[in-house]
Amino acid sequence: MSRRLKLSEGEAPRTACAHVLLRTGVVEKTGEVLTAAVLARRVGWVEALVSDMAAKLLALHWHATDVDTLASGVDAKGRALPSNAWMALRRLGWSATPTEGLRVNDRIVRMAQEQAGRTLRAAKWRADLTAGVLQSWPAEPSKRTPQEWDAVRGAVPGGRHLPSSVITARTRQIVAFRRSHDRLPSDVFELEAAPRSARMLLLSACDGQQATITRGDDPGRALLRLQLPTRPDPRCYQDWLWVACPFTLPPTIPPDALLHLPTLRVRHETLRADLAYTHAVPKVQRTGHTVALGVDWGLNTLLSAGPVRMHDNGRITALGAGGAFRANGVMAKQHRLRRESERLRAKVDHYNRLITHCDQHPLASKRAVLTDELQRLSRRRSNLNNALAWSAARWTVDQAIAAGATAIYIEDLRSMEARGMGRTLNTWLSQQVRGKIVDRIRHLAAEVGITVVSVPARGTSRHCPRCLVPLRHRKAPDRPTAPGWKWALCPNADCGWQGDRDTGAWQRIAARGLTHQVKTVTDRATGAMVIHNVVLALEAGAAVAPDTTKTRREDRSKTGPTRRETTRPAPRRRRAPSPARPTGQAGQRPEGHAHTDRKALPRAAHRHQGVTTISTASADRHRPRRAALGAGFHLHAHASPPRWVRPAPETTSRRIAQLIRDAGVG
Repeated sequence: MSRRLKLSEGEAPRTACAHVLLRTGVVEKTGEVLTAAVLARRVGWVEALVSDMAAKLLALHWHATDVDTLASGVDAKGRALPSNAWMALRRLGWSATPTEGLRVNDRIVRMAQEQAGRTLRAAKWRADLTAGVLQSWPAEPSKRTPQEWDAVRGAVPGGRHLPSSVITARTRQIVAFRRSHDRLPSDVFELEAAPRSARMLLLSACDGQQATITRGDDPGRALLRLQLPTRPDPRCYQDWLWVACPFTLPPTIPPDALLHLPTLRVRHETLRADLAYTHAVPKVQRTGHTVALGVDWGLNTLLSAGPVRMHDNGRITALGAGGAFRANGVMAKQHRLRRESERLRAKVDHYNRLITHCDQHPLASKRAVLTDELQRLSRRRSNLNNALAWSAARWTVDQAIAAGATAIYIEDLRSMEARGMGRTLNTWLSQQVRGKIVDRIRHLAAEVGITVVSVPARGTSRHCPRCLVPLRHRKAPDRPTAPGWKWALCPNADCGWQGDRDTGAWQRIAARGLTHQVKTVTDRATGAMVIHNVVLALEAGAAVAPDTTKTRREDRSKTGPTRRETTRPAPRRRRAPSPARPTGQAGQRPEGHAHTDRKALPRAAHRHQGVTTISTASADRHRPRRAALGAGFHLHAHASPPRWVRPAPETTSRRIAQLIRDAGVG
């Protein structure tokens, strides 16, 4: 199997990850078939060995001197350290040893060193952030002045573009330490204890002597071979045997993709593998875009998006009215689960105070039941967030594909903090999954060669998309009783634009991205494309001109006699004639009607859901009927279809019946 990916002109390599479930294994020496539970148990034994060695290595080197040495990238002789963490730790002489009496091969030690090395390298950024905050400690930590914000951003590496919420969270952590110890910490290593080692197997640090992966004859199948112990405390090398684990590849992995050794995790007595693969995708461009999709964030209207076009003369026009992705019902269900989890958490804390670490207490069994229920609710909330993120990302990328856009410009709200807006609105903002949605959008857009760029959000909803004059916001004319100031009007008499504030926002975002293409840079830390600053000279040209194209009406002149229409046409629900009458006492099923014994299906929330932008409750506030009862995800997520795509004409059942009669059938 070749380990090099063949690329054509205009293609770039892309590494992604897919989740795979390993259900069985076969011991190659004896032919014994391992069930999923036995396979997960044997992998769990290896995880325990690796986690124990990594935890000891982290505790030994969790201080500023060793972290700075590893982050410097050179050893004591001035030679550059390898990029692999386990090789860098061995160059520095930091070794890991198993518990006395246990026998493991060198590849198991590699996985422990790789895991500890990655954690120590990541600690360098937290150490520099904490040092910068301590160096510019403000007089009032809860409220920094503009001068103090400039000072802390100057002291933190890369602090100019760092979200303020990150600095605020680190400040709160330091304040909590000072409240407990009556002094400031010296560094992050005093502020935080050595992190726990995650239970996982990084097979990427191994070679063919520990694990291999190959494709089978079927492109949708693969085989993972690895050495596993036959007992939790292996005493000799004979306790390690090769196990072959065949599995099915997800349909998202292309047939010509290059497979890498996965990361194994045991979760809920099942063995899961994070399978990395590399495949060829169209190369994205930083500049040269003429059609782009602008994406604006909201509360209930989670996403509002629409395309714009930049002409050769620099004129920017909007293509269509855009669309919206509404998730009112999903968020209502998410809030219900959150309230229930908070109630269970309060009960568990109360039981902990009553039990006082006594396992034989009569309330210990009740506490265990509530703890399991709390974990189940957490998994439900996580699954709901993942479903919402994938659905919103898929809708956004489909909008860009339908419009022929080569770039997606997203409003950058990393610095948005959920405070000072009321308890309800703060909770809504904290529960948003914007980060997950953006990651999914980048993942899906890279498959089709669409560039995703984050643009500054300042002034996108405040200024008019046509003349850049500050707007006036008021209630929507079609919903005067709905809470929030959803409608925007331009006070400029020469402009007079008015419309939904989200519509003006995505036009401003897309226009700003097209005019600032030359300012697009790639973030070294994340690899994402971003526009950091707004240039006034370029912003002056980021105005969306009104579309002056006149629509041409079709000629509706009468060319023949009018076809006679019946007062009651045939129902359109059925596309085939009724079946023949059965013999016997049974009756004939009526044509075009549903079964009379079927219960009413749960209806989704109304498509035109009101957008709540303030925390004030009202009597006519939208409340999805089935969200509080646990209805499914897709019943409460509504997405506008691309309006620039004409749907196929639908033929009536009367026309089909005429064709059947002409064919002499029935």
